[in-house]
Amino acid sequence: MGFEHKEVAAKGMAAYRAPSLFQPHKARQALRDAYDGKINPLIGFYCGVSSVPTARIMAQLGADIVWVDWEHSSCGVETMTTIVHEIQFMSEGRTMAFVRVPGHDHAAIGYALDAGASIIIPQVDTVEQAQHVVSAAKFGLAHKGSRSAPPARWLPGTGDTPIDPSRSVFENVNDQAAIIIQIESEIGIRNLDAILTAVGDQIDAVWLGTLDTRVSMGFSGFWGPEPQFLSAVKLYEETLKKHNMPNSGMCLNQDWAKGGNKAFVIVGGDAFALLGERGNITAARENLGPLKKRLDINEHEASNGIVH
Repeated sequence: MGFEHKEVAAKGMAAYRAPSLFQPHKARQALRDAYDGKINPLIGFYCGVSSVPTARIMAQLGADIVWVDWEHSSCGVETMTTIVHEIQFMSEGRTMAFVRVPGHDHAAIGYALDAGASIIIPQVDTVEQAQHVVSAAKFGLAHKGSRSAPPARWLPGTGDTPIDPSRSVFENVNDQAAIIIQIESEIGIRNLDAILTAVGDQIDAVWLGTLDTRVSMGFSGFWGPEPQFLSAVKLYEETLKKHNMPNSGMCLNQDWAKGGNKAFVIVGGDAFALLGERGNITAARENLGPLKKRLDINEHEASNGIVH
């Protein structure tokens, strides 16, 4: 423990893997190592299309994290669990799965963690919500946890080998799986100081959801020049600095400046890649005219000895 960052160049996130890939990686430590500058920021790829075959491809791209968007996709528990396993097993542990759960439901948080993923919690606005999330995600009253121990997930002698044999697998997993909370409103930004004061020791990074934040303010788009919005962003960043808390967020289109202050960044995704093909479709319409007209042009050029 503590030397994993020295093996990242050779192993990727397999340097932080648990004895069993059914367990979550040591994602808490990986995020902290990235924040402390021991390793590069964790590079993430967004899985917005709930497709198992697509997840198998993502697992081989070399990302540190695949963000599985369970909140905004039409997949059930079984598909989400399979996607998590495909990411971690197909990559041989070189890529970790993080699942954005659909809300704050106690059972949904448990399902994602039981699958072996770390979790991203959307729309955290209050201390009470953050405390509920931590309780649902942690084992044992010592951690103010109420998570139920899964009897058939880490079977004795197969998947229950702990990283630290002096503690139970449940105590180990508490320290392995990361919790990222998303602040997605001006109310959440103003409550963030109190949230991190109350449960900051159990939160591993924060993500500012700028789209939802701006919508809550009556604005549109992911970013804008409005003083109210920019003031809220400044408060958000100052609060993270006060609590020594890692930031995370988007860094798309190779706009590397956007990732300059983040320990974890999303740099691409399946939905973004598909949108990028719209330009090819438009170009095809512009360059491939009606078939008869093109055939007539080709025949005319051929009759005049024009060769392409």
